[in-house]
Amino acid sequence: MTAILSPSILAADFSCLADDVQRLEKAGINDLHLDVMDGHFVDNITFGVDVIKHLRAKTKMNFDAHLMVENPDKFLSGLKNAGVNSVTVHVEACRHLYHTVETINKFGMQGGVVLNPATDFASLKYMAQDNIIKKVLVMSVEPGYGGQSYLPMSTQKIKDLANWRDENGYEFIIQVDGGINLNNIKTVVEAGAGDIVIGSAMFKNRELEKNAADFKNVLGI
Repeated sequence: MTAILSPSILAADFSCLADDVQRLEKAGINDLHLDVMDGHFVDNITFGVDVIKHLRAKTKMNFDAHLMVENPDKFLSGLKNAGVNSVTVHVEACRHLYHTVETINKFGMQGGVVLNPATDFASLKYMAQDNIIKKVLVMSVEPGYGGQSYLPMSTQKIKDLANWRDENGYEFIIQVDGGINLNNIKTVVEAGAGDIVIGSAMFKNRELEKNAADFKNVLGI
């Protein structure tokens, strides 16, 4: 069962962030999820471009930035310069969603769209036809905080999104973020998700290597 594991550093120990990232890389993790929050689109504040830029020098992992901010467009140039590989933006945060995703792609990063729990993927119909969406992130919790429980309805949403993608011949990858653990990761992958963001469960008890191995074993990767 093939899937990308993308640990979210939101759950890392920020007093030794570079060490945590390097431990994950040595454990065979190739992708890192970066939750950028501005305290406006969501209540929490995390980190910005400068932290990402300094972290870039410490690892060769793919950097996937999830922007939970009011004005995503103003971050894009900085993220490109910081070495980010892909960026996802929320439907509700973008005044001109098509333009924002198109700009991400023009910067050489992969552009994607985030769907909050109550957001329907029907809003992506015409953008998907133009193949500018490289990733759709299904939030399986409300955005803004780590440690939340997986919302059960997310499984059907992933299935519906995957069916819509396949029926129309679209090529975007489906990412899922929120409340993923060893008990439900297989379910979301079987539903159609190909990129799994894992926060608290990956950093549990600071046993990063063991936790990474456990997730790989469940998926047989």
